[in-house]
Amino acid sequence: MTPPIYQERGKTCQANNCAPLVEAVARGSVNLTALARGQYPGKKLDRTALPGVKTVGFWDAQCSQDWGLDWHYNEGIELTFLERGGVAYAVDSHHCHLRPDDLTVARPWQRHRVGDPSIGAGRLHWLILDVGVRRPHQPWRWPSWLVLTKKDMRELTDGLRQNERPVWRATPEIRHCFQRVAAAVETDRDGCNVSRLTALLNELFVLVLEMFRQQQIRLDESLASTQRTVELFWADLRGNLDHLAAEWTVESMARQCGLGATHFIHHSKQLTNATPIQHLNQCRLQAAARMLRAEPQRSVIDVTMACGFTSSQYFATLFRRQFGRTPRDYRLAGRKP
Repeated sequence: MTPPIYQERGKTCQANNCAPLVEAVARGSVNLTALARGQYPGKKLDRTALPGVKTVGFWDAQCSQDWGLDWHYNEGIELTFLERGGVAYAVDSHHCHLRPDDLTVARPWQRHRVGDPSIGAGRLHWLILDVGVRRPHQPWRWPSWLVLTKKDMRELTDGLRQNERPVWRATPEIRHCFQRVAAAVETDRDGCNVSRLTALLNELFVLVLEMFRQQQIRLDESLASTQRTVELFWADLRGNLDHLAAEWTVESMARQCGLGATHFIHHSKQLTNATPIQHLNQCRLQAAARMLRAEPQRSVIDVTMACGFTSSQYFATLFRRQFGRTPRDYRLAGRKP
């Protein structure tokens, strides 16, 4: 399984394997109908059928559940459509409760979850299509079975890359299209509906493009830039201690962004006004400062190692330079009334 963006090390940042959904289906708590590849649940697609489609289908939950899909990334562009019911949904810092006829769009680099933490009763449709990217700046490679004109394909790609609005009100035509996709998936036997699905998925993307046009979406070219990729890399490190504590070098950081070291250094300096190693240490020191006061039972050595420093003396030197006092004194100062 290919990681969705960076080399993920914590369980909150793994490509979605839908394990809670699989377990719920096995218990009979929810009905699932899907065609899928790889780790995704459902009837397996033939190797030559609909290249790029990771999974297409729907679930039907008759009552509220005791499971949800925790924070994850996908290996492609994900469209979901809520036909009935309601469910909590979040993309990055955007949290909402989906209503019937809500359409969601999640890019491969966008962390998202379904449920908070559990899902409600509802019928949710989805499509995950791998377009060959894991990072914002990479060029999209649509599958050959998608037959939009070159002009329309460029417009659709720009709409998906340069706008990160996560939730849309779907048109009646999109609703009907998802319903017909579901029927084709449900009645497929050994690939007999692949041609029908190919036509329907082409129609779906045309309808999404028309929805973008009707709603006059605002595009932001910076969302598809190399600098955006580097910005997401640093945000991921700051938000995940496991990633922050990994053994990073400039070369390995650049590699995780799909860049050469020179370009990575340039964009990091533009964003942080520091070299990558300097900023990495600053992020680790900020994490250590928070941990020293939030977890007084942990020793300074334990905090040192947990934040990615391998030398307590080096950590103490940098910490005093950053905060003007030793780690122990910093912790004691935080306890004073």
